[in-house]
Amino acid sequence: MDMKLGLQLFSVRASLERDAVGTLEQIATIGYTHLQPAVHTAEGTDHVAGPMGAAELRRRLDAFGMDVQSVHARVDERTDWDRLVALNHELGSAAVVVPIAFFTDRASAVAYAGRLNRHGDACRKHGLRFYYHNHFHEFQVLDGQTVMDLLLEHTDPDLVSFELDTYWAARGGADPAAWLEKLRGRCDLVHQKDLPASARPVNWFDAFGNDAPITMRELLQTQRPEQFAEIGEGTMDVAGLVAAMRRAGVAYVFVEQDMTARDEIESVRISHRNMVELLKR
Repeated sequence: MDMKLGLQLFSVRASLERDAVGTLEQIATIGYTHLQPAVHTAEGTDHVAGPMGAAELRRRLDAFGMDVQSVHARVDERTDWDRLVALNHELGSAAVVVPIAFFTDRASAVAYAGRLNRHGDACRKHGLRFYYHNHFHEFQVLDGQTVMDLLLEHTDPDLVSFELDTYWAARGGADPAAWLEKLRGRCDLVHQKDLPASARPVNWFDAFGNDAPITMRELLQTQRPEQFAEIGEGTMDVAGLVAAMRRAGVAYVFVEQDMTARDEIESVRISHRNMVELLKR
């Protein structure tokens, strides 16, 4: 089965807030079929596409011929699992993806791996798969091992999979193609964007320091439009990464544009056009 192309809805978050229905219609017209919302379900109202709730989103997607493949959701000690599971089932989602976590030392990474196992077990009991999604700081070396290595080593393959973000791996000084191979069998979801030539340094640890504690404060400093490019408009070897994804058995590759200097819809249109051409090769 060939890889399928999808869209992480975080890429069009402002457009969804302004006009959720119109934005979904434009996404469908571009050619996206598989979507991945980013939601907050631990408490409060479940908004999954701008102000749109799960029931309405499912109804609109059915009409537009699109589906939800997986959901990014905050998962922690406050998570209402009945609520989260019900949301995923209502959307027709197959998986929960944890979008981010932070680590202070080796012990915190190992402890977090234990929590991932427990969350993965909770998902499995309800017929859902469970993934962890990386940013750059998971490639920080703590006592001789990267956080990513520690998470891989201390999580159960039957309970926890990984959604590799190739851009963020590169920004952590790692080789994303090598990591696709390393995660073979545990990574069938991938996020793809591109790196502009003007983004320097490429490795964020050259800016923050190899031993710097990385928190949300540091991550927010990376969130500027000039640090991101649409797929095929930057310097990443996306064609090579697509080949590596295929070798690793990736099932879905999602366009995710964290930030853009362009209009959001135009941004995901460019990435879709270029990614379709790459997938045809």
